[in-house]
Amino acid sequence: MRRITALLAFASVALLAGCANDNQGAPDSPAAAASAASAPATASPASAAVVQADTSARAHAVLASASGSDVAGTLSFASTEQGVHITGRITGLKPDSTHGFHFHEHGDCSTPDASSAGGHFNPTQQPHGHPGEGQRHAGDLPNQTANADGVATVDVLTHDVELGTGSSTDILGGAVIVHAQPDDYSSQPSGNAGARIACGVISRD
Repeated sequence: MRRITALLAFASVALLAGCANDNQGAPDSPAAAASAASAPATASPASAAVVQADTSARAHAVLASASGSDVAGTLSFASTEQGVHITGRITGLKPDSTHGFHFHEHGDCSTPDASSAGGHFNPTQQPHGHPGEGQRHAGDLPNQTANADGVATVDVLTHDVELGTGSSTDILGGAVIVHAQPDDYSSQPSGNAGARIACGVISRD
C-alpha cells in the first residue's frame, strides 16, 4: 500500500513539472525564435513619412553666362503635390532690371548665345502667353526682377510641368534660360525677351 501511494505521488509531481515546463518553454523554443525572427517588421508612422519624402523628385541647374553677360546662378527644383517649385538666385544682372525666364526644350547650353537650348518648352503646342492665364507654353514662367545689387531671388511654383516622371511635360534634362529683357507675354513666339544671357541644364540631384 505504501508503495502504491508513493508511486501516485511521484506521478503527480512529474505531471505538474511537465505542465510548468510547457508554459515556460514555448516562447523560448527554437521554432518560436525562428518564427519571430522571420516576421516582417512594421514601419512606424515616422519612418513611413521619411520614405514618402525621399520619393520626391529633386533637381538643380547651374546657370552659366551666355551672350557675353556676367550672369550666373544656381536653381533648385522640387516636385510637390502642387507642382514644381523653383528656388534659387541669379546674380550679375543690372540693378533693378527685369528679365524673361523660361524652360527651353533642349538641355544643351554649349553655344555662346545658348541657342543650342532650342525654343520654349512647349509639348502641348500652345501659343506663348502669361503663366497661369489662358493658353501658354509649359515653359512660360514669371519674369524675374533683380534688386539694387543685381541679384534676383527666384521663388516660383509652376503647375504646367512635371519633374522626373518621363511624361511629355517632364522638364528633367531640359534647360532654363534667363533673357536680357522682360517677357511681354504677348509677342510670338517668345515674348520679345531678347538675348539669352544665362543658361542651365536641369539635372537630377
